[in-house]
Amino acid sequence: MYSYFKFAKHTFLIGTLHALGIIQSLVFLPIITKILGAGDYGIWVQIKATMGLLIPLGFFGLQDSLVRFLSGEKNNEKIQEGVYSSLAFTSGATLIMALILTVFSGPIAVFFQFAPIFIKLLGLILIFESLNSAFLTIIQARREIEKYFWFSILKTLGETGLIIGAIVLGYGLSGAIFFLLLGRIAIFLILFIYIIKKIGIKVPDFSLLADYLRFGMPTMTNNFSYWVVASADRYIIGLFLGILFVGYYAPAYSIGMLLVFFIIPITSILTVVLPKFFDENNFDEVRKYLSYSLKYFLLIMTPAVFGMSILSRQLLEILSTKEIAANSYFVVPFIAAAMFVYGIACFFNQILFLVKKTKLIAVIWGVAAFINLGLNAIFIPIFGILAAAIITLISYFCVFLLIWYFAFKELKFRIDWNFMAKSMVASAIMVLFVWWLNPWGIFNVILSIICAVVIYGILIFLFRGVGKKEVIFLKELIKPSILNT
Repeated sequence: MYSYFKFAKHTFLIGTLHALGIIQSLVFLPIITKILGAGDYGIWVQIKATMGLLIPLGFFGLQDSLVRFLSGEKNNEKIQEGVYSSLAFTSGATLIMALILTVFSGPIAVFFQFAPIFIKLLGLILIFESLNSAFLTIIQARREIEKYFWFSILKTLGETGLIIGAIVLGYGLSGAIFFLLLGRIAIFLILFIYIIKKIGIKVPDFSLLADYLRFGMPTMTNNFSYWVVASADRYIIGLFLGILFVGYYAPAYSIGMLLVFFIIPITSILTVVLPKFFDENNFDEVRKYLSYSLKYFLLIMTPAVFGMSILSRQLLEILSTKEIAANSYFVVPFIAAAMFVYGIACFFNQILFLVKKTKLIAVIWGVAAFINLGLNAIFIPIFGILAAAIITLISYFCVFLLIWYFAFKELKFRIDWNFMAKSMVASAIMVLFVWWLNPWGIFNVILSIICAVVIYGILIFLFRGVGKKEVIFLKELIKPSILNT
């Protein structure tokens, strides 16, 4: 039986991984902007955004299928078939995409406004990053969270060291991308050997592929639409305003996106844990996990959104340059708010995922993508990057409303509205204190954040937002997790 204690431990591990990912992005942001400039950071962002588009397309939704079907599977032959047929299909798809990028690197580079070498390197990275993501998904789906943790640590730290080394040693952005490719190849070899040792090897007959694709392909549309909402504005900004404005917008967007840290750990574990309870018709456990998880998410996410918004300019000056901060600090509050509503939507999305309404999820994200593209194309040329930020919030809010509506038609769980109101009031008072301090400089900003956390904690306790029942529940979660680590 998957216990609350193991759930807490695994959530902590995934949270640690995501924290490292955030630290990695925070390290890259000042190094690239301060050493190479806003223009090169714009190129870096475009490359990363393109990877975010092409990798899910190369999967054809099989990544989600692996999570859904392998989580509770005990038959090793079916596991082997699902794994190797998915890997074979993904390898073929990404190889074709890499060849297309290489052959048409010239015209594509003209569109992106940077050198063709970046497009060729991107094609090679695409192959190995797709396979690495598939391997890690397989490990996670089999609930080997500790193994998943250490492999991801190795991947993150290895590529971080290689990229920083390339930039500091003067190889420029092209050298950094090349070393990123070397890191992807190294981790691919390690993961491939591990998977073979763990489940053996099998030549797939593709007997399960049709079912996997039937479930997963709608999620490919979902992933594409999500990419449009999350990343397409960079392309439109680059097209109408130039790559420099991408370099202004992207750091502010990245600061707001740091709040994804509070979303990924919990939802990643829920995606693996909930299918087993749901398939056993244990709906009370499903509701309990969703209700508690959402409450503790809001406990942390609400003050984080308020605090990041009031400190947006200070954070940008610390992590990038004064030029970037002056031209984009107003973007951060809208992106932070967008991450807030997106985070809540992710909990409702779990329900649609469980009932296999992946086509509905795809339609919802398709509607948001259509709204996002249309409004960005109209308003970015007129109002610049501020329009992109506001439209991002509008798009995520549309997703939130639609997913909430359809999810609750399938399965309802308790939402503590009273707690949500208390958390917002406490966060607003906390922000007034930070605004009064008006801190500048890294030391003063860190000190003000610490003070704000203490103030919020005291207020939420005085408001009885977290009562004795919640404190006991947290102690029960944490203590066994520490003892079993």
